[in-house]
Amino acid sequence: MIGHQLGGRYEILTRIGGGGMALVYKAHDILLNRNVAVKVLRQQFVHDEEFIRRFRREAQSAAALSHPNVVSIYDVGQEEDTHYIVMEYIEGHNLNEIIHERAPLQADEAVRIAVQIGDALEHAHQNHIIHRDIKPHNILIGKNGRVKVTDFGIARAVTSSTITQTGSVVGSVHYFSPEHAKGISTGEKSDLYSLGIVLYQMLTGKLPFFGESPISVALKHLQEEFEEPRKVNPHIPQSVENVILRAMRKNPNERYQSAREMLNDLDTCLKPSRLSEPKATFTSGSDLDETRVMPAIRGDMLNSAPQYELTPVPPVEASVPLERANKATAASSQTEPEWKDEKASGKPKGWKRPTTIVAVTLVILGLIIWGFFALLNKLDVPEVDVPFVVGKQEDVARTMLEEKGLRVKEPVIHEFMGDVPAGEVFAQDKANMRVKEGSWIQLSVSDGAVLEKITDYKGKQLQEAKDDLIALGVPEDQISAEQVFSDQDPGTIISQTPEFGSEFDPKTATVKFMVSKGRETIPMPNLIGHTVAEAKDIVKSNGLVLQDDDILEEPSYTQGKGFVIDQDQFKPNDPVPKGSKITITVSSGPPKDAKNHTFNVTISPAEAGKTSEIRIVYSDARGQDIEWGKRQIQDTQSFPVQVILAPNTEARVTVYRDGQFVDTRTITYEELAQGSNSSSLTIPGSGNGNNGNNGNNGNNGNGNTDTETSTDPTEKTKNPDQPANADPTDSNDNGGTPDEQH
Repeated sequence: MIGHQLGGRYEILTRIGGGGMALVYKAHDILLNRNVAVKVLRQQFVHDEEFIRRFRREAQSAAALSHPNVVSIYDVGQEEDTHYIVMEYIEGHNLNEIIHERAPLQADEAVRIAVQIGDALEHAHQNHIIHRDIKPHNILIGKNGRVKVTDFGIARAVTSSTITQTGSVVGSVHYFSPEHAKGISTGEKSDLYSLGIVLYQMLTGKLPFFGESPISVALKHLQEEFEEPRKVNPHIPQSVENVILRAMRKNPNERYQSAREMLNDLDTCLKPSRLSEPKATFTSGSDLDETRVMPAIRGDMLNSAPQYELTPVPPVEASVPLERANKATAASSQTEPEWKDEKASGKPKGWKRPTTIVAVTLVILGLIIWGFFALLNKLDVPEVDVPFVVGKQEDVARTMLEEKGLRVKEPVIHEFMGDVPAGEVFAQDKANMRVKEGSWIQLSVSDGAVLEKITDYKGKQLQEAKDDLIALGVPEDQISAEQVFSDQDPGTIISQTPEFGSEFDPKTATVKFMVSKGRETIPMPNLIGHTVAEAKDIVKSNGLVLQDDDILEEPSYTQGKGFVIDQDQFKPNDPVPKGSKITITVSSGPPKDAKNHTFNVTISPAEAGKTSEIRIVYSDARGQDIEWGKRQIQDTQSFPVQVILAPNTEARVTVYRDGQFVDTRTITYEELAQGSNSSSLTIPGSGNGNNGNNGNNGNNGNGNTDTETSTDPTEKTKNPDQPANADPTDSNDNGGTPDEQH
């Protein structure tokens, strides 16, 4: 039933109670987005047409009640063989639970609860609805203290065929009115009697009548007086006890005439002026149905008449029952038989017939006496203590009862009890008392928790599965999830325990999920500046994928041909899932409009014969202040410096010697376009008499052709004196020395 939608509207969330006739569930009204209580008729009654008809009629009558102390009826329906009533959901406890936890209650609290119950009963009686089953189990106390009376009219739907099956009468007999116990028509005053018992139980913590069987309790309602409340709890005010005494009179005429009258008495019973009022007395002296002692019929009444005359019937006291009076009259009206003289008749007396009569009489008397003593022996059955078997397994309980000479009533009642292990006894109808040997004991045995079948949650989101399980009654702390890497989307359930289709107890089961946290990620390696072959090796070693179709080419000033200039989708150090496809962009060389130029730098040591450190820095289309390199020289040497120019840009080379700036040279893209292909920069030492500007006219480009040589600026030269980014095939454009070019 859990998870089922009744009428396509009420989604059953969890079971919250139940009795002999119906089970009660907490449900969610999807249409109105609110929680409701749904009472579902037990399956064994779905074919009782009379019961179903009264069940629906009474529920519809109760739905007509609109009162703050009455649980509202929202809907009545049927889905196939399932009959249900939808009512207001109350968050709180029933009065029976409160009495067991805290009784006896304070007088003001008990009266406050009784007033609200009485207010609900008055409203019901005005609408011609009699509850007939007022008891603490049917009184709900909300968290805000509001009292709600439920199950109006439902008890009336119990037929004679269902009384013994459901146990409803057994459960309520302690709250029956005497007229209810007789089986005669009950009215408003029957509800007031039951309310008096509820008030009695709240203030004393015990029931006024208790017995070893429902019949004995019912007889006590009819014949016996209950122990007065103040003898059980002296703290009860006299005025409150008076309310109970009047409400629980066996004669309905001596009770309150209406719920309003009882309500008015409850409203004022705690006023200071009434707390010590005299004890209530009743004019009739005693209730009509209580047990009385009848006077015996004296022997002299029967024998005082003359022997051969009819004796008048002696007067019978008014209190003697009619049947006994008739018997007395008949006995007293009999006369002695008249014996005739045998001699007078002239016939001889026979001896056989009197002898036969005497013999038969003696035999009959003997049989009667024997039967009487046999009956006494049979009736004189010893009493035994009923062992307490709640909490025992059924077979153990049977053995314990049989050892005491008791018998287990069949069939044993079986019911699903989530908090009681399967096969364990959770109730017995007689306990902590002495009964006759051979008595029957009714046992109630748990069938364990209502098991649910787990859904297949694979492929669903974790939160969706949690919401579903919590709705079934699984505590949230019993649901766990382990995060693992997978190809599934993050949060997707990969596996579950228990497996799909397994039965489980929602209250005790532990549910485990393995949930995807997505694919495993790694920091994206830096591929820029690497060759295509190197990039492929790096990608493969990191569990990534680089296909030929994902290698793009475009011109570049910054990288030589065949070197990676960009990596798409994932930049260096970005987290990237393993197995991801990578796209890179590779340089196809400089653009077609780029121009190459060579600066021929000729430089001497600062002092002839001594070593100087040379450092050359250049700027071109590839960037600013790029380090060409450092050299140690002891004599004059020439170094070609390759630069690349883009349109509307210029290139510059700067020379440092022994850490000191010595000279710089620039050239523009427009100058190269006019035919210049190389230029020289000569820096003499201090001993040769030349100044650092001797190479200023090296830009004229005379005798040179404007050829563009494609060089790889990152390709290393085999000549140790050649810069790392120079073109090894074109250290000088014409193969000559700087002086020759100049």
